[in-house]
Amino acid sequence: MNRRAMMISGAALITVAIATATTACTDTEARIATTSGALPASSLGAADFSPAAPTGPNRIGTQSLHLIDESRPDPWVANEKRELMVSLWYPTRAGEGEYPSAPWLPKAAADSYMEHAGVEPGKVAFGNTRGLVGAPVDRSLGDLPVVLYSPGANASRAYGTGVVQELASRGYLVVAIDHTYDAMVVEFPGNRVVTNPEGEITDFGKAVSVRTDDARFVLDQLESLEAGHNPDVDSAPLPAGLAGALDLTRVGMMGHSLGAAATASAMYADGRIKAGMGLDGGGVGPVVEAGLDRPFLVVDTEGKGGRATNPLLQKFWSNLRGWRLNLTLKGAAHNSFGDDAQLIPIALPFAGVSSEDIQEMVGTIPTDRALAFQQAYPLAFFDQQLRGIGHLLDGPSPDFPEVAYTR
Repeated sequence: MNRRAMMISGAALITVAIATATTACTDTEARIATTSGALPASSLGAADFSPAAPTGPNRIGTQSLHLIDESRPDPWVANEKRELMVSLWYPTRAGEGEYPSAPWLPKAAADSYMEHAGVEPGKVAFGNTRGLVGAPVDRSLGDLPVVLYSPGANASRAYGTGVVQELASRGYLVVAIDHTYDAMVVEFPGNRVVTNPEGEITDFGKAVSVRTDDARFVLDQLESLEAGHNPDVDSAPLPAGLAGALDLTRVGMMGHSLGAAATASAMYADGRIKAGMGLDGGGVGPVVEAGLDRPFLVVDTEGKGGRATNPLLQKFWSNLRGWRLNLTLKGAAHNSFGDDAQLIPIALPFAGVSSEDIQEMVGTIPTDRALAFQQAYPLAFFDQQLRGIGHLLDGPSPDFPEVAYTR
């Protein structure tokens, strides 16, 4: 089995053991490299993938921004300034059909991902999101609280689309960040595709530091945008009503895997981030010992790498001085916390990965229950910490019997 097939999931090679910042590879990888029992990819037909539809009352607008940090050389490659793509997701009153729907991944990026994964062209068709490109911001909702999203190692910002859309449909402005040369593929304007020159991230300490600086730079650009400036380096038109719509006194951040570690480190470095949520990831760097004095929600699984078996995650937890909660999603695995929960079972059979190994990646939890968690709990956390509403985090809920609470 070609190990590139694992790379379709941005975090499939990265377990919660990133908290040790020492290894990217688990015994899962070795088993998949010699797996048997997979259906021949040639025997399969074709499949479609679209991210989960949001459940909130608002339609969603989206806009990508091309950003360059002129003050920072790129840490991964020589002779370049740090260059990022981000996507804004926000509520809109625009009707379906008034603006084009954004693809889950732009075509050039999608083709590159499938090639890296060992999936033949045309086997998996990516559908559109619910985001209407360039639609005006719904200003009737008042100033919008802001959430930054950082994906797992090697992953595109697209891998959190289901979670991001849900928050936007509930009245948040969410900024999904592509961490260039960390993400396997980033597509810039003009169909320019940038890949990771090393193939995958292995230096997690460096990656978390770079992501922390990325998040702080993005916050700076949001402040500029809020003041009426256009931070897009190509001067792409901004959605009507965007400037002046952000409440930058209410900023949260969340991430999956390496993105969870980046969330903790960004909070430690920047007090503008008021609350953080880590989806099956730990801490890397000074924040492990220093802790945080602001709310942090740790989400893990019962498997290897959860807080019960990860000493550094335990230390990070013990040093959290603000509001804290540890949620364990029973039956979940590392890739149950984003679009991977849907995508991996659809796409990886085309790369020859067995059903047993797919289950090891996404767990035994039914897909609809994994998606229900994704839609309910990030919203509940940011509602509680940024809006002061909601009670789902008060204690175990009969609506979510698979979720265990530890304080």
